[in-house]
Amino acid sequence: MTTDGALIRLFPVPFRLIRDEQQFKKWQWISAQIYKANDDRRPESYKIYVDTINVDGAPISSNNAWDARRRELSKLQLFTDFRELDYAREAEGITLGLLRPTNVLGLDITPVDDPNWTDEELKKLLQHEQQAGLFDEKDAGAIRTLRKLPFAFHYRYECEIEGKMRNYRHKIADWEIGALYWNCHQRYGDAWESPFREKVEQSLPSKDLMFLMGTIHRFPDQWLIVSVIYPPHERAGAMVQTELAF
Repeated sequence: MTTDGALIRLFPVPFRLIRDEQQFKKWQWISAQIYKANDDRRPESYKIYVDTINVDGAPISSNNAWDARRRELSKLQLFTDFRELDYAREAEGITLGLLRPTNVLGLDITPVDDPNWTDEELKKLLQHEQQAGLFDEKDAGAIRTLRKLPFAFHYRYECEIEGKMRNYRHKIADWEIGALYWNCHQRYGDAWESPFREKVEQSLPSKDLMFLMGTIHRFPDQWLIVSVIYPPHERAGAMVQTELAF
């Protein structure tokens, strides 16, 4: 997001090409020169001149129940129903939006058709990365070491509108969810699913869970959960819970 609260999509961001002093973290401000992506019609899509990246200060603190981060999030329009977000896409062309579901109903875990890269998938992946300027021919071996997620993860959730619930289902494309799967698989082996579900299906929804939603470039009417944002509930709510506990 920009400092005035506009969501934008920046790509490519090839971390292996970014100098150490330019490496940035999640929730950290940067400044850089960008330009509108001419091969992507989504209005929020921009490309970035990697060598112009400057890191501006430390990451925004999560202290005091995310006070500083909430101040930045408050600049964004917050949707409380997915249909409302999709209407905004149709009317205004937006393809990024912040959504707060009323309840998470469950997590669907579906095996992919082939847990390994096919030759055709590897060819397309290498071609895409070369076009984006992330890899060259000598890096083809590096792409083969990228692990393909053997499962697809979808949240089922509901949004309350005028006292009525509407149910939705969207795929989770958050990199951190994929990393969580690999960590659970490495630590628990074949028993990975229980701790994975505990985190994604129980722990995250127990917080003030929000979805950063984004559309697919080739399919502009299809949405993904690009990222999950899970601050603690605001302190007033925590105080009420504490009083009830006593």
